[in-house]
Order: sequence, then structure tokens, then C-alpha cells
Amino acid sequence: MSIIIVSWNARSLVERCLPSVMATDYSNFEVIFADNASSDGSAAWVAREYPEVKIVRHPENWLFCRGNNAAVPHASGEYVVLLNNDVEVPPGWLRPLVDVMTRHNDVAAVQPKLLQYDDRSQFEYAGAAGGYLDRAGYPFTRGRLFDTMERDRGQYDDARDVFWATGAALLLRRSALDEVGLLDERFEMHMEEIDLCWRLWRHGYRVRVEPQSTVYHIGGASLPQASPRKTYYNFRNSLLMLYKNLPPSVWRTTLPLRMACDTAALGRVLALGRPQEARAMLRAYRDAFRMRRHYRAERPDPAEQPVLPPYRGLVPVDYFLRGRETFQDLPASNFSPSAPTKT
Repeated sequence: MSIIIVSWNARSLVERCLPSVMATDYSNFEVIFADNASSDGSAAWVAREYPEVKIVRHPENWLFCRGNNAAVPHASGEYVVLLNNDVEVPPGWLRPLVDVMTRHNDVAAVQPKLLQYDDRSQFEYAGAAGGYLDRAGYPFTRGRLFDTMERDRGQYDDARDVFWATGAALLLRRSALDEVGLLDERFEMHMEEIDLCWRLWRHGYRVRVEPQSTVYHIGGASLPQASPRKTYYNFRNSLLMLYKNLPPSVWRTTLPLRMACDTAALGRVLALGRPQEARAMLRAYRDAFRMRRHYRAERPDPAEQPVLPPYRGLVPVDYFLRGRETFQDLPASNFSPSAPTKT
């Protein structure tokens, strides 16, 4: 078992969260600290306090995708955990995740339940209790729609298949990664785990959430929610992900719908007086269309069984126009019969 933690100039977070990782109650695991050329002494602190940790020093800030990918060859485990540097874990967090893998050979990715570090009764934005996509490619989770985070009342404590699992705490089967590839380094950061999970589904693997394991995420350590840079990555990478993974015929019908929704989103941020976010959205579209050429060979073959987003409704319409603010408010009839909901 190999746990990879990528970090850049986040020593205070590492000092707060790494001790909990090192206290993991599991018989055989290694921790790989992938330092993205930090200047705050993070790697030196880890080496001094935890000499058993394997430190991989990158020559520059390779962000999340390349930072993790470059660390994977240093991992010796059959399973690899991608763990954010701002996640605190209880001692027994790892075992339920590994049990899922050992019981189900076709499961390639599994996440724990993510709660907020500062308010442990509330779901956390990045992954909550497992993720889905709507038909325009907008992500949402059990426990969070847009900026509305639910209280954890046990309502999502059922282990099940989900469409995507969060990269903040993600256990992956190494052999599946060898087959489908690692994180898409052109994404740099944001949406990369959704793309990876979609590719896993396309190759016949399953993705799950196991709420018997719960971890606590500080969140916003890389980019704050209102950051125009975060807006740019989310919109650009979402468009690229759709282009890569949708059958070309479905892409052609999905793009106009997505553009209509994003035009409404653009008008909203302008009305709220956030012009920098609006410019980030426009740059995201420009760059996504420029980058499509890199993915033509990766698009689904017409003979391939299509794997489509499981929610056939539009989450922005449900949330902003119909007032459906929780996952449980979404109509069950809008989920495709083939949606990943196995128990």
C-alpha cells in the first residue's frame, strides 16, 4: 500500500495533517511525499520528523496531476492512495477502502466519506459521499450541490457505485492504472479525477464510495473557491473531459446545451460583479477548443459501449430555478437506469 501526498509550500498543513497519516492503523503501508519544489522547508521537516517517509523532490511546481504521476513510479504497493496534504485521517480509515478492493476485483477506485475539518458534522465540498455528472457535464456529489453543503445525518452512509470519486482521498488499483493511464497532465489540476474515473468506467471497472471510512478535509489549500484561476481550470477541463469521453455523436448534441448553460453562468457572474471570473470562463473556452486536437485519438470508438453521465437532468436548472438544493431533492427518474447505483 502506497500513500502519495503532493505538496507545494504548505508546511503548516503538512505539520497539521501528516501525523495522522503516519498513525494509520494498517499493517503494511508506505508514505511518499512528493514535494513540488517548495521553498518553505516542507521536505526538510518531513525528513527530520518522519525519516521513514520516502521523499520525492520535483524540480518545479508540477501541480496536482504531474506531481502525482511522477511519484507513482516510486510506489511499491499494489494499491495507490492519492491523498491531499490538507486531509486528516483517523487511524482506521484505510482498512475499509482496502476491503472494498479485495472483495471486488472489478473496482478500480474507491473514496471515503469526506467531511469538513473545522465542522465535522458537515460534508466537504471536494468529494462529500461520491460524485455524479449531469448530461451537460456539471459535477455534483451526494452531500453537495454547487455551494450548498449538507449536514451529515447518515443519509449517505450506504456504500455504492458512483460515477466519480474525489482525488482528495482516492484509493486506486495499480493494475487498472497501468491499463487506462494516470492523471491527464494537460489538465494540470481540477477535474482530473473525474476524467480518470470516467476512463475507468469505459474500460469496464467500477468506482465506489465506502462511507465506513471517513476523513476530514480542510479544503481550498490549492485555490480558493472564488479564484478566477480555479474557474478557468474547472471550465476548461470540464469541456476537455466531455470531448475526450463522450461518443462524438453525443458530444455534438451536448456542446450546444453546455454552451447555453455556461452562457447563463457567464451572465450570472457578470451580474454579481465578478468580471475576472467571466474572463476566466471565456479563456477556458478558447483554450479548450485549442487543446481538443490532443485528444482526437482518445475519443470513444463508435463500436465501444458508451458510458454516459448518469444524471439525465440539468443540475443548474434543478438548483437555481427549481430550488433543489440537496442530492436527495433530485428526481430519481432523472437518473439513467444504467447509472452506477449498485450496492
